[in-house]
Amino acid sequence: MYLIIRCPGCRTFSYVDRYQQWKLCPRCGETIGVRQAPAYLEVEDYAVAEQVIRQLERFLDSAKKKDLSPDELAALRQQYAEWVRNRV
Repeated sequence: MYLIIRCPGCRTFSYVDRYQQWKLCPRCGETIGVRQAPAYLEVEDYAVAEQVIRQLERFLDSAKKKDLSPDELAALRQQYAEWVRNRV
């Protein structure tokens, strides 16, 4: 399982193993405390995490937003849960 998190410094999305404690931001080099970083979604596979990150960045760029609203975050989690349920 992987957590999709966001760097508090440069706001870049990244993913980490759910048991990992620290992550070095690939863009700015900041050391991210995984427990303190906002977790957007928990996914099963790193390939899915990469795909979700690309889609999140694309969405925020096209909407010219800095972050997801609480409603958008809840909708993201619900859509992912439905996708997992329908995949099986």
